[in-house]
Amino acid sequence: MNVFGFEQRHAEEILLPVRPGYVALSLLIAFMINLLPLEGMALALRPDFVALVLLYWGLEYPRRVGFVPAFALGLAMDVSVGSLFGQHALAYCALMFGAIAMHRRLPLFGVREQILHVFGVLLAAQLIVLVVRLAADSDFPGWWYFLPAVSGAILWPPVRHLLRAPLRPRAAAQDA
Repeated sequence: MNVFGFEQRHAEEILLPVRPGYVALSLLIAFMINLLPLEGMALALRPDFVALVLLYWGLEYPRRVGFVPAFALGLAMDVSVGSLFGQHALAYCALMFGAIAMHRRLPLFGVREQILHVFGVLLAAQLIVLVVRLAADSDFPGWWYFLPAVSGAILWPPVRHLLRAPLRPRAAAQDA
């Protein structure tokens, strides 16, 4: 335990500096994955990959990735899926606010606790989209509407690991 009573769950990991092109590429790939045509249960279980990647960058580099990319990607999602203009932008900006608010606290937790926090943020973003849809006289979609928040939280550890992989120094560079 350290002075403040928090138990250090993992050793501090020193990562290479992130390049803006890598951030943009990861967000573009997440956007393209969101646009894949799926049907049935695969569509119901597919997490919002743009939200997951935005959440990761908001937690890791809140000064580099902020509200502007979140808003722009939200508008792009609204246009691409044909939904009410601005609902994803509002949800992604709220998600980014949550990520920035907890960017110092979340690394102190273990994987299980991180999954719970990520679930809460993803669920809040989905609730914002749902409230906007209901305000626009749409019907309640059903309980399955919240499954992407669950699958997104479950996918948080592999997504985090995948996005960190290129930022880790190579073993040969550490020995030199």
